[in-house]
Amino acid sequence: MRHPGRVEPEPVHQGHDAAWWAQFPEASDRFDAALTVEGLGELIDRKIEAPLLRREAKIATDVVVRHLNRPQSEELAAWAHAAAARLTATVERIEERSSGTTSTVEVHALSLALNGDYPAAAAAAEPFVGTTPLLRLFTTALRLERFDIPLALRLLGGGQDPLLAVSSGKLIGSYSWWPSWLLRIVTERALAGTLDETTIVALDNCAYASLSPAQARVARRLLSGEEGLISISAERLEAMGEPDAAQSLREGDLNAVALAARIMPI
Repeated sequence: MRHPGRVEPEPVHQGHDAAWWAQFPEASDRFDAALTVEGLGELIDRKIEAPLLRREAKIATDVVVRHLNRPQSEELAAWAHAAAARLTATVERIEERSSGTTSTVEVHALSLALNGDYPAAAAAAEPFVGTTPLLRLFTTALRLERFDIPLALRLLGGGQDPLLAVSSGKLIGSYSWWPSWLLRIVTERALAGTLDETTIVALDNCAYASLSPAQARVARRLLSGEEGLISISAERLEAMGEPDAAQSLREGDLNAVALAARIMPI
């Protein structure tokens, strides 16, 4: 409860370390370094209060981004190295002379990015930039085709590690043609951390089953583990001469769901 006149303490920022952020480049062999540096520059530059220092940081960022977009250019590589080294030296010089009167936290984070340490840069910038903008940047920088970025962001926001969240995003992105009822199921499983390749293959059978809306509702209830319906469906499968499918359904085999849903009376 807030009291008039009382200054409430700021919440402690619970950030992620560099090892956590390093999972993003590991998750894609197409990770876009140029986009990452440019994005970090835009996020960090606006936080640098000293105008001259902000200008120097902006110039250095532009030089490094040009190099990353044309990595084959030896001339740009030399310029980028010099620009990054010059900014790092500027930060060190300010820290030595200012006695803490000038904040170098922001420029230090950008310097890490310009020197190629994107995970460390993200970890250093997260307290003053915020987690959400960085997550959007890093998931976009993955440059993955058929990748469900909104789902990955939901998973990351729910506390999943990047490698798992990106894996789920790739899996679901590859099956965006699935019917909406099945996408809801698979999203729920992804959020619960129970989505894997085996589950996707089994659910794919449901997508190909051409279920009617009523049968789809039955399948959804079966996939949700509704015990009473599973028991009735298994008994019906046995009555139709499908004892193996009935046993599989009772044991939680998702491959039997589509068959069980199709034989249920509507």
